[in-house]
Amino acid sequence: MSDKPKRPSRPNRFGLGFLSILQIVIFLAAVVFANYLASENHMRADFSRSGDYTLSSATKSYLESDVIETRERPIKWTMLFRRSSPFYERVRALAEEYARSSNGRIELEIIDPLRSPDRTQQFTAAYNLTLVRDLILIDARPSEETPIVTENTAGTPALNPHITLALAEEMLTYIMDESGQRRPDTFRAEDLLTARLVEAIEGKPRTFLFLADKSRIDTEGDDSPWNNLAATLRYQNIQITPANLAGLKTIPDVINGLAIIAPKYDFTDAEIETLEAYWNTPRAALLILLDAGECPPKLRTFLRSKGVTPQRDRIITKDTTRLITTARGNFTEGVSFIKDLAGQAAVFEGASSSLQIRENADDLIVRKINPTPLIRISDGFWGETDFGKNTADAKEGENFDPIRDNPAPLYLAASVTRGAANDDRFAAETSRMIVVSNTDFLDPDRQRAENIDFLASAANWLVGRDSLTGLSPRTIGTYKMPLLDAQVSFINRLNLFFAPLAFLLIGGLVFSSRRS
Repeated sequence: MSDKPKRPSRPNRFGLGFLSILQIVIFLAAVVFANYLASENHMRADFSRSGDYTLSSATKSYLESDVIETRERPIKWTMLFRRSSPFYERVRALAEEYARSSNGRIELEIIDPLRSPDRTQQFTAAYNLTLVRDLILIDARPSEETPIVTENTAGTPALNPHITLALAEEMLTYIMDESGQRRPDTFRAEDLLTARLVEAIEGKPRTFLFLADKSRIDTEGDDSPWNNLAATLRYQNIQITPANLAGLKTIPDVINGLAIIAPKYDFTDAEIETLEAYWNTPRAALLILLDAGECPPKLRTFLRSKGVTPQRDRIITKDTTRLITTARGNFTEGVSFIKDLAGQAAVFEGASSSLQIRENADDLIVRKINPTPLIRISDGFWGETDFGKNTADAKEGENFDPIRDNPAPLYLAASVTRGAANDDRFAAETSRMIVVSNTDFLDPDRQRAENIDFLASAANWLVGRDSLTGLSPRTIGTYKMPLLDAQVSFINRLNLFFAPLAFLLIGGLVFSSRRS
């Protein structure tokens, strides 16, 4: 009896179809669920080398502060930019990052004037703009009823002070190249946008009165120390205005602070009384930058009474071969407005002197005056009191003398507060002062990013903008890659011939393998 071959069983087509449909449904449900989770819980990552699309800590702190969070009306940003602009993508990504970091308090609209002419016309008509340019308009009016167009002091129509414009050309700085052509150098969009945002919210810039009749600072040239100081403060929405202290009996109430930069000429008794009266008023602010070893006697007496004494020395150290005058140290900890800099290295080129700081002195505590060191010089430095003197023992003067010279610890910068700074109820009414015994860091050839961050944070702390302190935005440079004609020709041949030929060969190999 032979075995008959078994007939193959017929496949259950219904079951196979049902399983296939079920798998497709499950796959689609998983995709929808994954997209839902990604839309509700996602995180952006900036993989650029220098974090070009990441907001600085100062900007983030400001966007998360009560100034933004407690607003009843969102801040409207309108980005009117041509997509053909070389900086469109970078500005768009930056504006979207502002809107994202504000927790919905910034509403962003992007308009391309070439693709949306009707919306562009509506926008320009609403804000009375006559020229269509690449810009970002920031509308921080407290309410819809606030008029868009007002009159300025001259009686001509002008945008409301709570509406500001950030023009594309202002986001770039330019230099002259070797051939005499003007070309872009650095991209400072975040600096400009944060400054315009603060200006729109506050309605006007804060004002520092610069005592021009007491100071000596180089103002010649576009890159002079004075222009660099003014530019740094301008990016913090602080305007510095020269004035003479002589003849002023009181400091006007509209002034937000005094700037004493590189003082050379001494104060009179009446001027010291004016300065003292201003210091004793609530919310007084003093920014004092001293040349090394130079401080007028009466100003030194004024500062000594506040717990900070500028010393007549030069901070130096010595290695086996040479004398080092570049002061090196670290930013201190425990001071709120430099918390992002705490512990980091501080390097001040040029000439620096030391400050004697009387922390926790009983007589100062009674008067509610609290001096605090901000920059401590590293061990190995000392304060040389005979620096540069043509004496018989000048060679000996290059070595530390425990009797004549000032030993460590040495301090280069200090803050002073008057009032109950630690009590939240009265902290806003305190008087504040910053003293730095170096002015050479304003020189463009000696500028360092951490020092400018320190100056910007100090200025914002002085005017009571604690939420805007921190690391400032970094400038983004433009780079030119020099290529020889032969290299350009090789790149063109590679793109036009070799790359298409490589793809053609790969396609032929794939086609022949499938035919075989």
